[in-house]
Amino acid sequence: MQESLEAALSEIAQSAVHTTVAGRTDAGVHALGQVVHFDAPAARPALAWTRGVNRFLPPTISVRWARPVPLDFHARFAALGRRYRYCILNRAERSALFADRAAWIARPLAVEAMQEATRLLVGHHDFSAFRAAACQAKHPLRELRELRVTRRGDWVFVDAEANAFLHHMVRNLVGVLLSIGWGDRPPQWAAQVLASRDRKQAGMTAPAEGLYFVAALYPLHFQLPTLDFPDLHTLCAPSC
Repeated sequence: MQESLEAALSEIAQSAVHTTVAGRTDAGVHALGQVVHFDAPAARPALAWTRGVNRFLPPTISVRWARPVPLDFHARFAALGRRYRYCILNRAERSALFADRAAWIARPLAVEAMQEATRLLVGHHDFSAFRAAACQAKHPLRELRELRVTRRGDWVFVDAEANAFLHHMVRNLVGVLLSIGWGDRPPQWAAQVLASRDRKQAGMTAPAEGLYFVAALYPLHFQLPTLDFPDLHTLCAPSC
């Protein structure tokens, strides 16, 4: 995505443009509210940085808004937090409409047990048990401010907010919650995994296609938009 965006921005600027992003996502993960900053090498109208740039982007990428920011803004380091949502279609039949847009879990999930487990994970902790082996973060300490599991019909959503996330952290958290939702483990197991600081204790990494980077959160004085997550369950007809 970043390479395609830089190429499109360079077309509008008629000069090379290099971007800094709020957060990186793995292949197969989706981003709804990715924020990017760059130093514009040329002055252009605001519409040029949105509609103009979109003309040069593939159909899977779209610029929603653009505005000038002060020199002290940084897409990554100025962020106070980040939000993710993991979307699970929990029914026996797969979806054609949401193929590669949500994780399909056919086995029934006990959302109440999953939600009970989330309360053991929220807070400032060492999340070594939930980080990928390839994680390049300097330390595993993160403040998980919110972790919530909700069901809406056939849909199960896992919402997470933290000051920052480790590589694969959300997908590994969801993997633990799935084991609990299936009844393979009790809710208290989540606390045992956390305390172990051992990735091998945490089990599976949830599939990438269910994960959405929803928003980066910035100080209010920057006056940046925050996009809402679409209500996926209302889009899913019985035949999908």
